[in-house]
Amino acid sequence: MCDTHVLIKNNVVYFAKNSDREPDEAQLVVRVPETVSRKPEKLNATYVSIDQSPVRHGVLLSKPFWTWGAEMGANDLGVVIGNEAVYTRLNERSRGLIGMDLVRIGLERGDTAEHSMRVIIDLIEKHGQGGECGFRDKHMRYDNSFIIADPSCAWILETAGRFWAAKQVNTFAAISNCLTIGKDYDLKSPGLEDKARKGGFFSGKGDFSFKKAFDTRFIPFFAASRRRLQSSRDCLQRTIIEPEVQVQQMMYNLRTHDDPDATPATGSNRDICMHAGGFIRRSQTCGSMVSRLSGNGNCHFFTGTSAPCLSIFKPAAFHEEFSFSVLNKDERTMEGSLWQRNEQIHRRVIFNEESRQELQESIIGTENHMLSIIGKNDFQPSRNDLKAADDLVSGWMDQWYEKLKNEAIHYPSMSLYGQFWKYTNEREAMF
Repeated sequence: MCDTHVLIKNNVVYFAKNSDREPDEAQLVVRVPETVSRKPEKLNATYVSIDQSPVRHGVLLSKPFWTWGAEMGANDLGVVIGNEAVYTRLNERSRGLIGMDLVRIGLERGDTAEHSMRVIIDLIEKHGQGGECGFRDKHMRYDNSFIIADPSCAWILETAGRFWAAKQVNTFAAISNCLTIGKDYDLKSPGLEDKARKGGFFSGKGDFSFKKAFDTRFIPFFAASRRRLQSSRDCLQRTIIEPEVQVQQMMYNLRTHDDPDATPATGSNRDICMHAGGFIRRSQTCGSMVSRLSGNGNCHFFTGTSAPCLSIFKPAAFHEEFSFSVLNKDERTMEGSLWQRNEQIHRRVIFNEESRQELQESIIGTENHMLSIIGKNDFQPSRNDLKAADDLVSGWMDQWYEKLKNEAIHYPSMSLYGQFWKYTNEREAMF
């Protein structure tokens, strides 16, 4: 379960996404340089091979360690993409490109948001989408929706099998684990209404609605997808009415809980910031991203860690001579990663209210300091500014790791939540 936001104001585009995955599914932030190949190659995506593009943009990706693709990311031209699982009536059983593959390919090949969208559309129509999308849960299969943005515009692209509809964003928009585009699409699959009618998804009477034709109810209901979608829209509505949009607010939006007084143990699937807690609440926000895009330059921030309400956002950029602390050494290695190291903090503070409150207060102060450095000159930081900001958050991380790494975890007795995490921790032999 995930949520993606985009907001446009004063010639600046703001993008934010939470990636909700299985709680022990490490999400790594990596930087892949631009590539120019002189001979034909094949791209081995997560499940299928397709023709590779000879020219590929440099990308920053937040990705599950076991997939080729990514949940979210940015390219060196300022395109950002995030995807959501949608459970449509046309979900294919055969393997194709999964949504995470499409995010990465769209970033590697797209020069603008619209170009990236066209790349994804062409791939869906040619290769289809499908395959197991869960780390341990190999029954999880889904179609995908996307928010695709650049410094000048943003699009929502929603799919059902090889069908699709797209809508341009004028002010703000959010997507979750349900279709959102009804009759108000700007672009659509050629002959979409005809195909839907022949498939029995549209009677042919009245206006055609993409979500009415292809959306399902069962999983979105139990995942509280529409409730989270409304919560996201409410957050963005409150943000856009402010005279100036702050990057901090986009980060706070990703930290939203349906009940502001809830603890990680008492959260729900209605939370934008998701805390895993058992069979019904199986997803955990395993990584988060916020970007600020403008004609003057682009800034990107990743947690690289679980639970944004218990994590600090860290800067990343395309300066290859400088390795940011949020970046992993490669695309696969979980051992020793920032994500795994932070779990030593995360899995202790969820059971310790005093430490959790102290951590959250520390996050606010350090993060605001970091953003004051990055935000210099209308978010055009120098390399020295980027290094200072990264040193700040890296030092914060080291401080909290040393403080908590040896604390015992006291699982609450007679608690299904406590038993869930005890089982999870023992299975991974992390504690």
